[in-house]
Amino acid sequence: MLNKAISRRSLLGLGAAAAAAAALPGCSTERSDGKVEVEVVCYKQEAVNIFQELAEKFNATHDDIYLNFSCPNDAVTIMKTRFVRENYPDIIGIGGDGDYASFVDSDILADVSDYPGLSDVSEAYTEILKSITYVPMDGIYGVPYVANAAGMLYNVDMFEEHGWEIPTTWDEMIALFKQIQSEGILPIYLGYLDTWTILSPWNSITTNLVPADLARQVNAGEAKFADYYAEPAEKMLELLDYAEEGPFAYSYNDACINFANGESAMYPCGSFAVPQILSSNDQINVGMFPMPSAPNPDDRIVVSGVDLQWCVTKACPHKEAAYEVIKFLCDPENMQTYIDDQRAIPCHEGNYELDPLFDGVSDWVTGGKVLDYLDHSYPSAMACDAQVQTMLLSGDVDAFLTKWDNDWQRYNRQVIRKVQAYEDQQ
Repeated sequence: MLNKAISRRSLLGLGAAAAAAAALPGCSTERSDGKVEVEVVCYKQEAVNIFQELAEKFNATHDDIYLNFSCPNDAVTIMKTRFVRENYPDIIGIGGDGDYASFVDSDILADVSDYPGLSDVSEAYTEILKSITYVPMDGIYGVPYVANAAGMLYNVDMFEEHGWEIPTTWDEMIALFKQIQSEGILPIYLGYLDTWTILSPWNSITTNLVPADLARQVNAGEAKFADYYAEPAEKMLELLDYAEEGPFAYSYNDACINFANGESAMYPCGSFAVPQILSSNDQINVGMFPMPSAPNPDDRIVVSGVDLQWCVTKACPHKEAAYEVIKFLCDPENMQTYIDDQRAIPCHEGNYELDPLFDGVSDWVTGGKVLDYLDHSYPSAMACDAQVQTMLLSGDVDAFLTKWDNDWQRYNRQVIRKVQAYEDQQ
């Protein structure tokens, strides 16, 4: 999850600073040994060791470029602070979400349409990046690297032992929940004390029930969330009947630990949770299946966002050197090293070996039947995760829908104006 300490809206005023960036020196500098130094700042702090290994490998095999790679805590906040101070890294490694949209909107990132390796990127993930920006942008501003996925995590061995079948519809899943309960086992663990965890099942359920461009429609004045969000809200409430008692008292860590220790058969979360689960029990066999909330099983979608992409800042004075770094990171052997270490999904086409975790969703991922996380388009100031939690605690869906639409208009004013101005010009 990205740090939201600095509102993405605060970056919308950085256009003037970014416009001057091209005249400023970036962090690509010529060292005393004659090498061009390329600085990469990446938000994947949990992958710091693997990236340090790759940086050492790069530096040992390149005579003309030195790679300076860092994965600091609160990396996105550090990036934003540096942008304000016009102290730009050459490359940033970030997710495909609202912060990325703000950086594009603020004219901080360079167009990388001329990067040759883009031809290897799966079209589904390129389209996801295009869908994140507030209005359609000319150009491409990031090279997708790896993705994650969300759905229903499940204990494979427990399913096989009891003969439970993977559900393909919501009714089948509820029937399975009831069967599991009848056998004295907890169907799902939720762990809703940490509000951000609520967005994982919310994304997986809702993506199958609403138009893919609903946020754009709302911003353009063509729709309201209240027209579509009632059914997802009701389904979220229904999950509470099959979870631990008092899920709002248990944290994300609690949920991971308890699922890992076999206290529930399933956990509605994303692949990002698996390393945490395995740290509690490295013997658990975790699988994933698509959230079966679509009315027609054939229409099921897997939520899969760009978990990491490489973006070159406009201030970078050595774009070719930056491209050489990205080319190295995207080399199939190096990417496979990252995929193995982080249990990630490659955004590039090729013969990659995925973790068995993804066996149940591989047809969706390889077939491009994926859509981005809905919350990537939610304004951080709106605290959407807390709003869903409040609805789950109160059970008042009507109040939830009214507040959501009202707050969207309140916290999204600048984006709405921008979108409507764009629509008027078309």
